[in-house]
Amino acid sequence: MKKRITILLILCMSLVLTTSCIKKFLDDYLNKAPEQGLTDDIVFTKLTNFKLFFDAVYSGTKYWSGNSSWQNYNIRCASFMYWNWWDQKYVVETATDASDNGRYMEGQAWKSGNMSETIVNKLTYDGARRPILESMFTDIRIANFALKNVNRIQDATDVDKNDLRGQAYFVRAYCHFMLFKLWGPMPYITTVIGPTDQWDIARLTAHETCVKIAQDFDTAYFYFNLAGTVRRDPASGPGHNDYNAYQLYRPNGMAALAQESKALLYAASPQNSGTIADWQNAAKTSWDALQVALANGIVLLPLNNRSQNFYGTMICDEAIWTWCPGTKSWNDGGGANNFASWFNGLFLAHTSSPSGVDPTQNFMDKYETSWGDPLNTQADRDAAVALTHYNEQNPFANRDPRLETDAIHNQSTNVIGWGQVFATDAISHTLNRAEIWRKGAVNSELLNSTYAGITQTGYYMRKWWANNSTNNQIAATYWTDPLNRLAELYLNYAEASNEAYGPTTIGVAGATLTAVDAINVIRTRAGMPNVQAAYIGSPDAFRPRIKNERCVELSWEGGNYYCDIRRWNDLQAAMSSTLIGMIAEKQAAITPAYPTGYMYVRKPLSADRQPMWKWQMYYLPFNNADKLKMKNFVANPVW
Repeated sequence: MKKRITILLILCMSLVLTTSCIKKFLDDYLNKAPEQGLTDDIVFTKLTNFKLFFDAVYSGTKYWSGNSSWQNYNIRCASFMYWNWWDQKYVVETATDASDNGRYMEGQAWKSGNMSETIVNKLTYDGARRPILESMFTDIRIANFALKNVNRIQDATDVDKNDLRGQAYFVRAYCHFMLFKLWGPMPYITTVIGPTDQWDIARLTAHETCVKIAQDFDTAYFYFNLAGTVRRDPASGPGHNDYNAYQLYRPNGMAALAQESKALLYAASPQNSGTIADWQNAAKTSWDALQVALANGIVLLPLNNRSQNFYGTMICDEAIWTWCPGTKSWNDGGGANNFASWFNGLFLAHTSSPSGVDPTQNFMDKYETSWGDPLNTQADRDAAVALTHYNEQNPFANRDPRLETDAIHNQSTNVIGWGQVFATDAISHTLNRAEIWRKGAVNSELLNSTYAGITQTGYYMRKWWANNSTNNQIAATYWTDPLNRLAELYLNYAEASNEAYGPTTIGVAGATLTAVDAINVIRTRAGMPNVQAAYIGSPDAFRPRIKNERCVELSWEGGNYYCDIRRWNDLQAAMSSTLIGMIAEKQAAITPAYPTGYMYVRKPLSADRQPMWKWQMYYLPFNNADKLKMKNFVANPVW
């Protein structure tokens, strides 16, 4: 059978897509041979068929030979949460100084500067892994087909067409944005590339790429607004945020503005040669996005309920747009499936496979004292000690409350189902208290050496944990990726406003918050005091506190830290640092020197777990086979 050849710019190559059986969802239209009878008219003139074709960007799958199953081949691959659920080897945060894997895996090699062709292929074309690159360019192509043909739908209203236009512009921008975050500047593909068209296209600059992305998101908002889908569900009332009933997997106008604000933030950032005018544009759009979200009923949840952004529900009242994979059991496949990369073997009752995400002491030092004292450096900690606000031998007392919601440390409370193994009496031990300590040759419960994936840092990640574990086997819980949530809009506005107008000046017309005010909104929700006066005197003085606040509030979600340290040009400092753990050594008794009964010692992680700085690490490399096919498209250097 003759095959219909479609040219697809997959970063560095043209891809021949093979034919397959006609599926009822028409999501494989791109691959159809004309002889099969699936014509343009069938696909594009009927609203139902058009949606089935376009919806491949949300739920399309592909059958990969060698994997014996249908795998996601859609924008889910652009979700860092979906990426992070990856057979125990890779979590994007462990490719930074923010965290370590319990087991030494390929992600650790990535952090140490060894980006092999094998790893690259898993991120580009390997359907059994995370074919981000191929999926994103395929979805860009689908979006361009949709925009080219939306006027052909004969049974659609203007509202239907405008909503589809909004979705198509959004998806096109979103896919380009994900590609940019990982591989850097791109050509911006706005047409359907045919067999005779030029596909070896030169890359734009980083700044140009970000601006093009922002423009598409802005156009998406324009059409969502026309269609009345700035918010898809009612802002209040019973069932107002029913994920399935209102098809909330589809983006909306609020999300378009939120993503635009982020793209403009990237355009303005040091890595991308931004100017003051870029910061001003980012500040204005971030303020607009914030106001639209607030006007549509989005609110900051109290700290006690902030976890709803991550688990327990498909979407919450702080969420603007999410991806929800549905419910998962406490171990989701034990040692081989999704949770094996996030949670350590002890929690999944699996001795060998899981690796887990274990925060480093370097990152935990970003959580200030409850008075707002920074603890990032030894000088910071010495100053806090002098104020009696910090004690290295009682390091978790009087800290930012988010430390307890985001990480499990020695003697963390309310760690459901844990802490009972070493109990001797009710006074010396409390049930549901984490035991992460050593005493000579004795390891505590959460350092049980039977498990290969125990923490090397003294911490386990709690932010996504949901209390599900072998000791608390909840049947099923929703997990959710907060692709856009309200807190980030305050952070975006604060950063852009500080750079454009300074920390205490309102420069955006109609705005009512300064950069400092916006940060303090987030801190107030967390139970933290306002930023100390010593840090708000100038943009340079306030900038480190904005970065720190962003790190803490958005910790281990959405790849924010991975991307932020790149756009800030902070990657070299992060990847040149020595990664530290905090080891608790149990003492015979509570003493004035050791008021908790443990001696806390900062210790460097082993040499194989340390990061490596290479300037090439700002962007991922491409497959060598792809690189050799391109002339106009200059490939990233191999590292």
